Amino acid sequence: MGDTKVEVKEELETPSPVVSDEKSHEEKNHGESTNEKVVGKLDEEKEYVGSSSKVEIRAQVEKEKKLSIVKAWEENEKSKIENKAMKKYSGISTWENKKKATLEAKLKKMEEDFEKKKIKCGEKVKNEIAFVHKIAEEKKAFMEAERKKHVLDIEEMADDYRITGVIPKKQGCFG
Repeated sequence: MGDTKVEVKEELETPSPVVSDEKSHEEKNHGESTNEKVVGKLDEEKEYVGSSSKVEIRAQVEKEKKLSIVKAWEENEKSKIENKAMKKYSGISTWENKKKATLEAKLKKMEEDFEKKKIKCGEKVKNEIAFVHKIAEEKKAFMEAERKKHVLDIEEMADDYRITGVIPKKQGCFG
């Protein structure tokens, strides 16, 4: 992937003569690298200029080649770093979502358990309240029966006192 970028940039950055025969000749020579093709083009172009500028142009081409390779390497490494970071970020997000889902499920279960306990405790308290009410009603009934019994006893004693004409020994506050 990085080599393709280098080839494209070199072809764009280096001047090339406009000769259609050379292009078809370059297409036939698949064994040559792009850099060699560019140097070959520059060689043909420089034959007209002179030998001293050929060396300078070759040095310039080599410099540009190195710079484009370094730039391609840099972009490749940056994209690797970005991909790793995105992968880790995605992993962290996945982990976070799993933990949230687990905790939310735990909370929901706790709430359900709490509701069950609340209902169970509510029923237990209601049963205890009903039991206390039942006991209170029984005590009230027992007290009412005892009260009626005492009233009947008093009424019978009063009837006995009336029949016999005897005055009771204790007369409350009069005695």
